[in-house]
Amino acid sequence: MKHFIKGFLFGTVATLGAVAGAALSFKKKVVEPIEDEEERFEENRKRAARKSRSAHQ
Repeated sequence: MKHFIKGFLFGTVATLGAVAGAALSFKKKVVEPIEDEEERFEENRKRAARKSRSAHQ
């Protein structure tokens, strides 16, 4: 019974570690590039608005 509990706990910890690693990897590879691109678009939109306002005054 003692070996079963050790194995079960080790398996649980290993599974949680794998899930956490997958989540962090997904965030780095997919979510952050999308957020960076959206931030870049927002900055370009702000620059264009400022340029437009200054050109018409």
